[in-house]
Amino acid sequence: MRKIYNSAAEALDGLLHDGMLVAAGGFGLCGIPELLIQAIRHSGVKDLTIASNNAGVDDFGLGLLLQSRQVKKMMSSYVGENAEFMRQYLAGELELEFNPQGTLAERMRAAGSGIPGFYTKTGVGTSIAEGKEVKSFDGEDYILERGIFADLSIVKAWKADATGNCVFRKTARNFNPPAAMCGKVCVMEVEEIVPVGSLDPDSIHLPGIYVHRLVQGEHEKRIEKRTTRPSEAA
Repeated sequence: MRKIYNSAAEALDGLLHDGMLVAAGGFGLCGIPELLIQAIRHSGVKDLTIASNNAGVDDFGLGLLLQSRQVKKMMSSYVGENAEFMRQYLAGELELEFNPQGTLAERMRAAGSGIPGFYTKTGVGTSIAEGKEVKSFDGEDYILERGIFADLSIVKAWKADATGNCVFRKTARNFNPPAAMCGKVCVMEVEEIVPVGSLDPDSIHLPGIYVHRLVQGEHEKRIEKRTTRPSEAA
């Protein structure tokens, strides 16, 4: 099976359609599939539901899809850095399904493992529990959360071999593996494609069986909040 494609647009060819559910990897702006997001924007596909830890910022990441009004609904745990997101949500132009961060990650991982739902204490007694089944285990209440089965996963890795075995870099590992697992098709962008057999098997974070298409590219790696201190005089 051919997995390596020449561009993000080519890697997404034939996969996009209006109204689809997309699981996007990344943590804040760290490890986001920025090239695939740009290609989705240029495609013009609309009415998207996106499951992601974050909603990007106003002019980068998933914020680009919000800016172009291609997103109908966000399923996220943190959306605090995006003024356009806030404007659309408060104006009733965008649906929002808030998820506790660990719940969102587990909903993706569960789907990738073929698990349709699970019970958790997180969110019991809060607005998160509204409309969800509540069940008692050993005298404690738990709510049923459903797995997120996405039409498409878009993720970013540091290195991958030609079969899709990959390694994520530090914080980027948080949401990319579960996001990759839960899609019917997973498209991954990487900084470097290495020869098969060059990755230590014990260091592989996600096996290539989850990855259907690969594209290598250059990444901006924008810093969300840069904090520095003045250098001391010599």
